[in-house]
Amino acid sequence: MASTLRNIHDHNVIGSEDTVYRYLCPVRKTGSIIGKGGEIAKQIRSDTKSNMRINEALPGCEERVVTIYSTSDELNHFGDDGELVCPALDALFKVHDMIVTDIDANVDADDDDGEDDDVSERKQTVTVRMLVPSDQIGCVIGKGGQVIQNLRVETNAQIRVIKDHLPACALTLSHDELLQIIGEPLVVREALYQVASLLHANPSRFQHSLLTAPSSMHQPGGMLMSAALTSSHRNYAVHRDIADAREFCVCFICPAENVGGVIGKGGGFINQIRQETGATIRVNTSETDDEDCIIFISSKEFYEDQSPAVNAAIRLQVRCSEKVGKDANDSAISTRLLVSSSQIGCLIGKGGAVISEMRSVTRANIRILQKDDVPKIAREDEEMVQITGSPDAAMKALTQVVLRLRANAFDMDHGLVLMPTSFPYFSQVTESSSKAKYAKRDGGKDHDHSKLNSNSKRRNNAS
Repeated sequence: MASTLRNIHDHNVIGSEDTVYRYLCPVRKTGSIIGKGGEIAKQIRSDTKSNMRINEALPGCEERVVTIYSTSDELNHFGDDGELVCPALDALFKVHDMIVTDIDANVDADDDDGEDDDVSERKQTVTVRMLVPSDQIGCVIGKGGQVIQNLRVETNAQIRVIKDHLPACALTLSHDELLQIIGEPLVVREALYQVASLLHANPSRFQHSLLTAPSSMHQPGGMLMSAALTSSHRNYAVHRDIADAREFCVCFICPAENVGGVIGKGGGFINQIRQETGATIRVNTSETDDEDCIIFISSKEFYEDQSPAVNAAIRLQVRCSEKVGKDANDSAISTRLLVSSSQIGCLIGKGGAVISEMRSVTRANIRILQKDDVPKIAREDEEMVQITGSPDAAMKALTQVVLRLRANAFDMDHGLVLMPTSFPYFSQVTESSSKAKYAKRDGGKDHDHSKLNSNSKRRNNAS
């Protein structure tokens, strides 16, 4: 009885051993699984004793994620032979069958046009697309691709794993990959069953974070934010004490001539970012350095919630950066961050492995500088992270850096073993210009990791 209650009522928690499927439904077909007033979706949940969430549509994305999940404490009878399967697999096929039936019905309706040959051709092929975390997709591929090749032979379906050009609804922290199955309806159904069974037997380490709120992904100003940065506290039913929240900080070194662009006329821009992200943002001048100032961004937050500090940092990046390059046509920028020496190790990794990975993934130049190579405005216990590249590459690198710092601040390094390969796009204009002027350090010994200390005498001149 307890497990049944957990399946039906605990809609906002995915357990480590649960079965989870994320089926991509064409936006135009979602009505067939939602129904008037959500009646069909409610019926699927009730009949299968599984949980199902249909994420909101994202601008420019032609698919919506249907997340289906359940425990395996109780099993359902499935198919003509009454095979026992987990509730999530049962619900997955109810959703799939409704969508395919809806597609067939639309094709039949078009049959009146007299294009019999074209209609017959279209009726014979259906497509299934699912999102799968990369630490789970290996069970479908197999060593040397043997499993997926056997599935293709046994089912006659076209089965592909796509790593690039993912839909906007894909998540970054789970490093999603796209599983696509194409073929005749019965062929696809058999292949889907085989794949679903493999996924059931091999849960992802990241599935606890798969319940996100895409409604918060479309931020003011036309910016599409990554779901990795915008998971919402609305997904968590457990009451939390605000005293348990932690402060997370991002500290930009900003050229003095850029401060006006950061603040905006009458404080309009900085106040807009404060209001839209919920972060605390302070602009602190220095009595010892006329060239640079500090942009200090912070917020008290829970790890599973969206991060106001991260969102504000990404939106302020270009205005806080220097323009670098030989001529005005070179759009490269240089972003500088101050990081506590005790925290810098999470960005370097053993033997420089982490920083090398970030450089490879983002195609930005990421350097760690210390001591004499750090501006005077820094404290003695701080080092500088310098990111140089195109605005797009620099934004990707900043995303990597701040997410790792945040995970480290929350003692959650293990949650970022797999980092993003897809990133939010920001339409930004570089407003600053200066020259790059620092040496680099590529690697270093491991450090004790602790939270960034936000208390500093140099930061007492806030605007």
